[in-house]
Amino acid sequence: MNKILSSIPGRGKSVVRIVRLQGAIKAEGPRSLNLRRMERFIDKAFDIRRVKPKAVCLEINSVGGTVVQSNLIYERIRYLSEDTGVPVLSFAEEYAASGGYWLAMAGDEIYVDPNSMVGSIGVLFGNFGFEETMKKLGLEWRLITAGKNKFRMDPFTPLKQEDVDFTTKRLHEIHSNFIELVKKRRKKIDVNHKTVFTGEVFSGTEAVSIGLADGFYTDLRGFCKERYGKDVKFERCEPSKGFLEKFQGLGTKATIDVSLNDLLVQLAEQQQKAKLGL
Repeated sequence: MNKILSSIPGRGKSVVRIVRLQGAIKAEGPRSLNLRRMERFIDKAFDIRRVKPKAVCLEINSVGGTVVQSNLIYERIRYLSEDTGVPVLSFAEEYAASGGYWLAMAGDEIYVDPNSMVGSIGVLFGNFGFEETMKKLGLEWRLITAGKNKFRMDPFTPLKQEDVDFTTKRLHEIHSNFIELVKKRRKKIDVNHKTVFTGEVFSGTEAVSIGLADGFYTDLRGFCKERYGKDVKFERCEPSKGFLEKFQGLGTKATIDVSLNDLLVQLAEQQQKAKLGL
């Protein structure tokens, strides 16, 4: 029986599984980072039927994205970690900022390169105002709604203070949730630091000194071999690269932050196409 078990790949060895979380965090898009695209790879990382891994490592390189998708991925990882008893280690590459830092907090420990950009604990929203452009072009924007507040922050009409107040309130609410999660997950954080919760981004060196991260690493595999033994085996759990990424080295560039923008842009697009919706 022991011979049979020893013949199963991974059985009897120290195994560390790696999940790569890279790019813009968005609900849709072929290369976007979201729970629907990543769920089966995250589940695979925590699969203990064949072998229980020593740890699941998160390779993170993201400047953020939508609030909900950031939290969905975070919650899925935390649930599986607690359910299986497998610890999680987060490793920040160039960026673990805003939504990217939200993902990093799924780790029981966070490690960074001294030059990583970490933190950005804040929320934003932005759009353009085209009312003067519409006048110059002689265009008329026609919008019909049932419900006074159905469509806010209309880019084709003058900015209303009540819309600013509404959006600011929502942003502060999400920011408060972000801060509370950081305090919950990062027990050693310097909560009295002047800019830690202002949306400021920090170098890896600063992040460690503030308590946003636990320490430094230079190589994930070397780090894990030092902790779990030189014979540790690594298994990657991630989507396969697309054609362009394989042959041209192209990757997803993350250019958005945690915001309400996606939701409002979708509303604007629906209205501009004259579609009726709830």
